[in-house]
This record gives sequence, C-alpha cells and structure tokens, in this order.
Amino acid sequence: MNKITDNNQQQFIDWFRQSSPYIHSHRKRTFVIFFGGDVVQGENFAHFINDISLLNSLGVRLVLVHGARQQIEKQVSDLGLSSSYVENLRITDSSTLPAVEQAVGQVRVNIEARLSMGLINTPMSGASLRVVSGNYVTARPYGVRNGVDYCHTGEVRKVDTNAIRSQLELGNITLLSPIGYSPSGEVFNLHAEEVATEAAIALKADKLIMMTSGFLHDKQNELITQLDINQAKELLLKDCFNTELQSHLNNATQACERGVKRAHLINHLVDGSLLIELYSRDGCGTLVSAEQYEGLRTANIDDVGGILEIIKPMEDKGILAQRTREQLELDISRFSVIERDGMIIACASMYPYAEESMAEVACLAVHPDYRNAGRGDMLLQQLETQARKQNMQQLFLLTTHTAHWFIERGFIEQNIDNLPVSKKCLYNLQRNSKIFIKNLY
Repeated sequence: MNKITDNNQQQFIDWFRQSSPYIHSHRKRTFVIFFGGDVVQGENFAHFINDISLLNSLGVRLVLVHGARQQIEKQVSDLGLSSSYVENLRITDSSTLPAVEQAVGQVRVNIEARLSMGLINTPMSGASLRVVSGNYVTARPYGVRNGVDYCHTGEVRKVDTNAIRSQLELGNITLLSPIGYSPSGEVFNLHAEEVATEAAIALKADKLIMMTSGFLHDKQNELITQLDINQAKELLLKDCFNTELQSHLNNATQACERGVKRAHLINHLVDGSLLIELYSRDGCGTLVSAEQYEGLRTANIDDVGGILEIIKPMEDKGILAQRTREQLELDISRFSVIERDGMIIACASMYPYAEESMAEVACLAVHPDYRNAGRGDMLLQQLETQARKQNMQQLFLLTTHTAHWFIERGFIEQNIDNLPVSKKCLYNLQRNSKIFIKNLY
C-alpha cells in the first residue's frame, strides 16, 4: 500500500478509527447534559453548541438542561433587588420571581436560537435541528427548612418521561429549564443540577454529563479519570474540592446509585472536551460509573480478535512467538485479559505442567497506550494466584526481549534442563529464548 498521508492526516485517521466503537455504542443512547449559565455566556459556547449538533447528527438522543444563575443575578441587580442564598439555594421571593422567569426565558431562547443556526460555511450548516421545551417538570415548594422560608424556590416532584421520550423518538432535542410548575399553576425556581439529575434517573439515561469549570485531581495533582460509586463517596466525605465540583460529584454519584449507568464531569473551559470525553478511549474528564469501567477477567471466545490486535505487532517484531488464530481459540480459556471500556488492553496466559508442579507464563502483552501503569504486574499476580490454587510450585517463562522486567519480579535465569520434559522437547533453538523460573513457595 502506498503511503500518501502526512503526520497530521495520519493522526486524524487514527483518531477517527479509534472513535468508531464509541460512535456505534452511543447511537440511540440517551444522554442528559447539564450546563450552567456560565457556559452560555462563555467564549466557548458557540463551539459547545456545534458539538451538541454533532452528537445529534451521530444519533445520540439528547436532553439538555441549562442553568441561569449568572443571568438571574444580573437581572435581579438590574431591577435594584438583592439575592439571598442559604446552603447554595436562592431564596426566591415574590419580588425576585419575575427576574428569575425573565432571565431563564432569555437563556432558553438564546440556546434555541443557537441550535437553530444553519448558516453556510459554519459547523451548523444543514443541521436542521429541532429543539423542544415545555412543562415537562412538575415541582413542589422547597418549603420552610431550619426556620428559613424558601418561598418560590422548589424541588423536582416528577419528570414527564413519556412526553420527553416521545420527542427523543422523533429525533428532537429536548431542552429543560430550571423552572417547574405545580398542578395548581404555581411557578418554582429549581436548582438546574437537580433537574438534570432527576431527569437522568427518571429517563434511565445511559449518561448524565455535568459540564463544570474545573478538574478532579488526586493528591499528586493528577486527573482522576474514573471512580466507582464507593470511591466517589469516599471523595465526597473528604470535602476536598470547591463547592461546584463537590456538588457535581454528589449529583453524579446519586444518579449512578439510582440507575444511571455512567456520569461524567467535564471541564467546559477546554474546547472540544465533550467530544474528547465521549469519543476517545481515555477522555479528558472524570467518569463515575455504576459498573466496572476497567477490569481483569478470564478471556472468552469473543476476546480473540482483541488479543490478536495486541500480540500481532509483538509477534512481527519477534518479541512473542507466533500463534495462529486457531491456536488462540483452542487456548482461550487459559488467557486472562484486562478490558477497558469494551476494549482488550492487556492479556496473559498460563499453561500448567502438573507432573513437575510447574506452570508456564506466556503471551504477556499490554497495549502500547496503557503500559507503565501496573497492568502487567496485575496480570502476573493473577497468574501466580491461579498457579498456587492449582498447587504449582514454580512459574517459568521463555523470553527474548523482557528479561529484566521479569528479573525485577523475582524470576531467576535458568538453563533448559530445568524445564518440564515436554516443554524441553519443544524448545526452539533458533529463537534462543532465555529461561526464567520463579519459586512460588
């Protein structure tokens, strides 16, 4: 094949190919996306709307929930009024309610106008998006708490999921505002994050996405890329993030506890962050998951293709001995794999020799993008555990390239006479592999 692409083109091709599994898996899935008023008035808002349009064109069913705190603050100030907050909730009295209604209405219209753009030579050209909004959220008063009357501030009572699903089935984007209505006709100012969370739970959404303005970092200042529910709860107890991130993480955790499969915290200040998080393997935000995102397990026949993708380049370089697909299928039960978001990223196999109480470690390989993060150690530890359960006394392996890695993990170089008899007969003199053995007891 002739190579006619430059580096930039090749990077695009690689990215596009890597994104294809996510394009397929996200199609016809329901995503609830929350973004605050700061996103609407931010410099990246036009790009954010373009990305929303792209998600829609890729077949994602979208429910958008917008906030309007900054816009309400300005409207209240312009009217010569003042705002009052208790526990991060606005007290919406009769004088400030009209300001809330006006500000929220203006934000909603602004979003709808942006989503309706179809100018030539823009990313929205030919999009033909249909956006619907309405009285999909029934509310009730927040009431009097700890002696404080929250007046027209409310909380979500019910989300009209049937009406929303009907619109999603038609390919329409549903837009929810932080305004709710009671059966008696009252209007309530709602916390937009709560609207998004409750909508995601009620719809049994595949994802709840919270657009935030920061990152979740660990003690080493590294991005926390994924959390299960228990890990998220532990972080919340530490109260180590700012109010916004703490609130978003709390809502994400609640959503996952109550049926939403995955929740994402994504920094809207990074241009294109929504697409990076959803259509690349490692994303750029924090994933809170009710299910295991990456895990070690025994391989099955469906993993053969993924294992071959990892080991084939290493076989071509002579690092691993050649294996046919048929051999791999026959031996698949002997393999352990690490799966990350549906992709096999590491593998290893073990072959017991019961008469000598020895087991061979073979085909230990990690995808280049996921090396140096302890996954090889994880697989080796798994094989050692399996060998001990089968009363094996020693592990052995043959290697041509990775001797020092195994030496650092307790393997000692030996000669061919120390191999099991049947393995000794199969030793390939041309490969001239080095032999290493580790005592398990």
